[in-house]
Amino acid sequence: MPTKPFRIGHSPDPDDAFMFYAMSKGAVSLPGYDIVPVAEDIQSLNVRAMQGELEITAVSAGAYPRVSHLYGIMASGASLGRNYGPVVVSKTFVHPSESVAWLKGKKVAVPGEWTTAYLVFRLAVQGCTVVQADFAEIMGMVSRGEVDAGLLIHEGQLTYREHGFFRLLDLGAWWAQVTPLPLPLGLDVIRRDLGPELLKAASQAVRDSINYGLGHEAEAVPYALQFGRGIDLKTGTDFVRMYVNKDTQDLRGEGEAALRLLYDMAVSRGLLDKVPDLTLF
Repeated sequence: MPTKPFRIGHSPDPDDAFMFYAMSKGAVSLPGYDIVPVAEDIQSLNVRAMQGELEITAVSAGAYPRVSHLYGIMASGASLGRNYGPVVVSKTFVHPSESVAWLKGKKVAVPGEWTTAYLVFRLAVQGCTVVQADFAEIMGMVSRGEVDAGLLIHEGQLTYREHGFFRLLDLGAWWAQVTPLPLPLGLDVIRRDLGPELLKAASQAVRDSINYGLGHEAEAVPYALQFGRGIDLKTGTDFVRMYVNKDTQDLRGEGEAALRLLYDMAVSRGLLDKVPDLTLF
């Protein structure tokens, strides 16, 4: 019997690839459908979600309010940071107590206007000039002096010291000073028009895929490292463990509360019109 394509978008990042390892390799299936992984940078996935192009896709928590009419949040697949998250780096050493003040008036490269990293950066820092850039280009821009600082996501959060950068601000640590709740960064969302049966089956398949990866880390991490831009096994494993964990298995509870707090803060600062629907699938 012919199968239909079922596209799943994920960022070119080890933790996202790890989550969908089992589905990509056929260890977890969706009967009647052919799983088609689509790996693109998160800002591109955010834009594609505006058109409802993919059946399931990773999006930034910061972008979800723009696509909530088309997609619902999945209870599994979110990436949250507990006292860690995107980092702001520079070639200039600045004492941590002075970093927010130092950034005012500076030019900062950020990885996309709808990324959660940029949303949280705007909550933490005001008065700087922002340059939108591909996340993979930001370190180079800082090195060449094109910008004063850069906001790093993905594995750059762990490897920036190797490239001679100083950390000015860890947004996960900043968030931890605001609340004990984790920092919601990425979400997996599913298209609302798929119908209740497919919504349920696809959501279960994602949960099963994440659980399979966690139970088969020795095979899932090497697969995920294809998306790690040259990082070694230890760094890749550390990164996967940071963002694929109990919070990823189930967003309910603290994860839901953290999302609501993030959106409430954004609304109060005029960065968001209203809190989107937070019903989980």
